[in-house]
Amino acid sequence: MTRSMMEPRGGAHWIMAAAGLIFCTLAAVSLRNFDAMPWVLATIGLVLSLAGLTLFARGESRADRIASPVLFGLLVLWLWQMLTVGLKVPFVILPPPSAIALAIGHNLFTLWQDFAQTFLHAVVIGYALGCGAGFLLALAIDRSPFLQRGLTPVGNLISAMPIIGIAPIMVMWFGFGWQSKAAVVVLMTVFPMLVNTRAGLAEAGAMERDLMRTYAAGYWQTLLRLRLPAAMPMIFNALKLNSTLALIGAVVAEFFGTPTRGMGFRISTEAARMNLDIVWATICVAAVAGSVSFALIAAIERLVTFWHPSLRGARRV
Repeated sequence: MTRSMMEPRGGAHWIMAAAGLIFCTLAAVSLRNFDAMPWVLATIGLVLSLAGLTLFARGESRADRIASPVLFGLLVLWLWQMLTVGLKVPFVILPPPSAIALAIGHNLFTLWQDFAQTFLHAVVIGYALGCGAGFLLALAIDRSPFLQRGLTPVGNLISAMPIIGIAPIMVMWFGFGWQSKAAVVVLMTVFPMLVNTRAGLAEAGAMERDLMRTYAAGYWQTLLRLRLPAAMPMIFNALKLNSTLALIGAVVAEFFGTPTRGMGFRISTEAARMNLDIVWATICVAAVAGSVSFALIAAIERLVTFWHPSLRGARRV
């Protein structure tokens, strides 16, 4: 059976998704402790939503590909809300999404200041410096056998250092500002870029290199015209991996010394005050920032490596 024969037709998936959304909304609105009616509505809404999502997963249209993850995310948030409110989960264990949304709305300015301190300064600058340094080191190692034997073990040593041991040292060296967090990010992102770039530079086959030699191409011409384009998928893998590592490193580093703002500072201080809604609000901001960064790099990857077989978009049959 071909893929096209399995695709949903007649808009049945949209009807099921809409009906499931209506029942889920009614269940959330009428939720009162352990009353039976909200849970009956919730069961009906859950079944309809899952059926609609199953059909969405078979669709190949752009609307289906966008709607499927969006609806799944809304379903997860709804389940979170129903279980925490309906089962009376203690607030200190897990606040409901409604409380987290209110915390975001009431603390927008504070969350923006934390975001600017952590992401726009430490993460962005550290990410650029770390990825750039790892890329240049990979080129230097590729060019020099001496560096290949000397720098690779050092890179392995740096990658094995625990962040909770590096962060206090960076704070003592660079102070309590964003510079010390950027230094931690640099150390965390150099080695993934170094390893992936070196592996990518080895992707060009022997036949392609022999062809460049027949054209009398030198090292730099071969590097720019053959080896770097072949290495782009591996380089973008490192860029996507580092986009999440950089944010994690900056947030964790702020636990060990920071000014009176920053995502890590907010999480640690508000957790000590038992303000779990603000803690989760900060976590949500960090998660959205990391997801958007990853998606942006993935979009650039599709533009740069459109020739790669994994990105040609061939339909499966």
